[in-house]
Amino acid sequence: MRPALALTPGEPAGIGPDLALALALAPPRDHDRVLIADPQLLAERARILGLRFDPRPWPGHGTAQPASYVLPLATAAPVRAGQLDPANSRYVIDCLRHAAHGCLRGEFQALVTGPVHKGVINDAGIAFSGHTELLAAEAGVGQVVMMLAVPGLRVALATTHLPLAAVSGAITREHLTGVLRILHHDLRGKFAIPAPRIRVCGLNPHAGEGGHLGREEIEVIAPVIERLRAEGMVLEGPVPADTAFLTASLGATDAVLAMYHDQGLPVLKHHDFAHGVNITLGLPFVRTSVDHGTALELAGSGRADPTSLEAAIALARALCR
Repeated sequence: MRPALALTPGEPAGIGPDLALALALAPPRDHDRVLIADPQLLAERARILGLRFDPRPWPGHGTAQPASYVLPLATAAPVRAGQLDPANSRYVIDCLRHAAHGCLRGEFQALVTGPVHKGVINDAGIAFSGHTELLAAEAGVGQVVMMLAVPGLRVALATTHLPLAAVSGAITREHLTGVLRILHHDLRGKFAIPAPRIRVCGLNPHAGEGGHLGREEIEVIAPVIERLRAEGMVLEGPVPADTAFLTASLGATDAVLAMYHDQGLPVLKHHDFAHGVNITLGLPFVRTSVDHGTALELAGSGRADPTSLEAAIALARALCR
């Protein structure tokens, strides 16, 4: 059966619809692409961009040729490019949930997500910390791992969207063990790496400097690494974060585990921002995403760069195999 990839454009006032349209006009070669979105939103954005777009309703599997389709969900309010409206926040969440449930039913073989605006969703009274957490809840999974990838570098996160003051308390032996098990499992199962080599960052400067700059490495990180090494995992660390990403040594590493969001992601985005892909590990389906925001100032301008979405779709398709 030819795989079907669900695509949620994300925030309707942002560049997500622009990017989805750009790719919908280029027929996929070996999969079906299903945009879960409001057809009127797509048609209006296509008009603004000067594109010809004829949405095809998604008929389900069994179509003769690979193509792009639309599975319609309506926005609550008219959309103006570049102008956030909390009234449409529920629409963004509904698109994600619809796509996730389709993946869980086997209707879609992967989910590719466009950028959302967390602030306006929370302004609408919907508690939302990110795609990663919402998809884990919809799938009934207790723990997932956020990993970002560009050619030549994969960075996973021990914690995701937390204030810096909360990071240390969140890194427990139990939590870190679960993160490393998921990372190791999916590098083997989804990325087909037989014996993944994982570099684990310390939390503190100089990885705690023997306890003088913090004891998390001694009391949590190092014991977890030793325990999992005894089970056969190939782990290095805890490594000071300021040397963990040196190019000369990354060739022997399949993934770096950073302890918090801004410890690892600035390095990856500096390395190659345009081709960044966000992957959620630990889900019972493949999920990839763009590695950029809604870029409201570019919505409807024709200047949005689809490179990250193209990379997310390509990786989702590869992981489906």
